[in-house]
Amino acid sequence: MENHLLKTSDGREWRRLQAWHWKQKGWRPSEIGVALGVSAGAVSQWLPVATTGGVEALLSHPRHGRPSRLRPEPLRWVPDFLWRGGEADGFRGDVWTCGRVAGVLQEEFGIRFRKSQVSRIRKALGGTPQVPITRAIRRDEDAIDRGRSPVRPEWWTRARRERRTLVFVDESGFYLLPGKVRTSAPEGETPILGEWQTGDHLSVMGGLTPAGKVDVLVRPESVNGLPVVEFLRHVVRYAGSRLQVIGDGSAIHRRALVMDFLHRPEGRGIEVERLPGSAPDLNPWDTGGGDHLKHVALRNITCLDLDELHLELHLAIGRLRQKPHLAPLFFKAAGLLL
Repeated sequence: MENHLLKTSDGREWRRLQAWHWKQKGWRPSEIGVALGVSAGAVSQWLPVATTGGVEALLSHPRHGRPSRLRPEPLRWVPDFLWRGGEADGFRGDVWTCGRVAGVLQEEFGIRFRKSQVSRIRKALGGTPQVPITRAIRRDEDAIDRGRSPVRPEWWTRARRERRTLVFVDESGFYLLPGKVRTSAPEGETPILGEWQTGDHLSVMGGLTPAGKVDVLVRPESVNGLPVVEFLRHVVRYAGSRLQVIGDGSAIHRRALVMDFLHRPEGRGIEVERLPGSAPDLNPWDTGGGDHLKHVALRNITCLDLDELHLELHLAIGRLRQKPHLAPLFFKAAGLLL
């Protein structure tokens, strides 16, 4: 037993052998689990194996099967040609599928692989299946970089100096179509979510402060200048008249009704800053608040009509307001440092 412990270089094998060693000394499975950093259930599975098959039954055994046809030397070049992007190899779009990778491997090394084999190769190289991030083609990346903190610290400095409350605002649409996310289900029995094939939706204008205060205006029609003024009035009531409102350059924020409100006494305490266009990822409400409501609070929920959707959204907003500790995470996701 001691010889096995000294010779093994397999961490999992060593834990099994050590568990058996301590068992002979009278240790309980729960104590062994704590010492090895594993569950007591795992230890309880190892010990009967050694009891019936001897300590050799705990040793790791080499895997059987056909050796890989792709040798380690050419394998290390695979990440390089994958890094070039799919379009460099004649594909339309820069995404890689297992079928595309299999085609490139066959062309580069003359070896034909099945998609399941390619999946294992990508996993061995540290690759994971991922959903691409979509971004507007007309984004001004330089302006977006200037809009990030700490490149634009004057927003925060001015708000502190003038005792203003920072409020990041944006508009979102909530549809009757359920926001689908992964869920657990028996193998081979994919859950089915019923949905209404309709464009009916609720327009939501939301605001988020660094302290985690959330204010939301919900309308069954598209947001225009009048709801924006109503939303600003509501924010003034709960956050005070000295506001620094930061949002995108949407046309609805520049409507005559909005500009007139900002020049009236009730709106003169509001300063407006604009984020770069086509950059929702800079807005904590977009990357955090609205996204949290859609894909966390309302995930996998099917509503029969707008009234039910409004009710579910109202309840979700209430739950979000009770979680101000999420605000720093939303701001961090937008690249803004508090």
